[in-house]
Amino acid sequence: MNPKAIHNRITEMTGVDYPIFQAPMGWIARAQLASAVSNSGAMGIIETSSGEFDAIKGEVAKMHDLTDKPFGMNVALAFVKGTNVIDFVIEQGIKFVTTSSGSPNLCTRQFQEAGIKVFHVVPTLDMALKALDAGVDGLVVEGGEGGGFKNPQPVATMVLLPLIRERTEVPIIAAGGICDGATMAAAFAMGAEGVQLGTAMLSCTDSPVHPNWKNAIYQGKETDTVFLNQQGRPALRAMRTERTGELELLGQFQPFEHMANILDLYFGGDLEAAIPLTGQVMGRIHEARSAADIVTSTMTGFYQSLSRLDASYGQ
Repeated sequence: MNPKAIHNRITEMTGVDYPIFQAPMGWIARAQLASAVSNSGAMGIIETSSGEFDAIKGEVAKMHDLTDKPFGMNVALAFVKGTNVIDFVIEQGIKFVTTSSGSPNLCTRQFQEAGIKVFHVVPTLDMALKALDAGVDGLVVEGGEGGGFKNPQPVATMVLLPLIRERTEVPIIAAGGICDGATMAAAFAMGAEGVQLGTAMLSCTDSPVHPNWKNAIYQGKETDTVFLNQQGRPALRAMRTERTGELELLGQFQPFEHMANILDLYFGGDLEAAIPLTGQVMGRIHEARSAADIVTSTMTGFYQSLSRLDASYGQ
């Protein structure tokens, strides 16, 4: 029996049963993974940060073949400068977009005029308030625990989420450090109405990345990530490897010089070929599970957490 669906502002906006969103990882967040997430009742997301628009258009077509459930796209603005990405996304006929790595002023109105809901990713309160000024429909509040490109001054989700919640009224998706029902319940207690899972989905059986990376996550500890380029932009959180251990000693470097062979890492399994962007929750992920199992167990654990709290502290 499937867990009970959630009814809140985010599920009403998106049409999903469960307000669990798969992170939009470049080259990884494509139809194989996103369709599995959407078919589980959550929200699969197709990336555009790779810039491979012809391939991405094909992935969107695959999504329509693989699922009749809602799915969305992400626009990482800094990665697709000088392209027609806004028109491209509108042409795909989707109704939900997350934007990141740039000003939402560049695209929010155009997306909304096309009937698309826009949530912008923010790592600080100031950026959240600027996104609201741009008119976004909601926010993805991303703590520094998460993997990927980061603000050089990271703020933990437990600090950032309630801070932004008390200053805003729009729906919030919490990201960073979330991988199960207990962390989802904690995020909801702090004001979120949805959660985004990155490393958990990266390492699931439906993810296309090489088993070497997945196995390194299963075997890793909570201390096995590094925070890189903190004196530059963008900063990054990544798995500790020989390469990233050396980069950790540098206060500033050019990250994209170390991403040239990223596909050798993602799909060839060479963890030293590039920077393996991974969140601290790798220390809590110990086995291979499907996207559907992750969504179902997260929702089950969410309700169990609420029941346990009510039994212990309810009035």
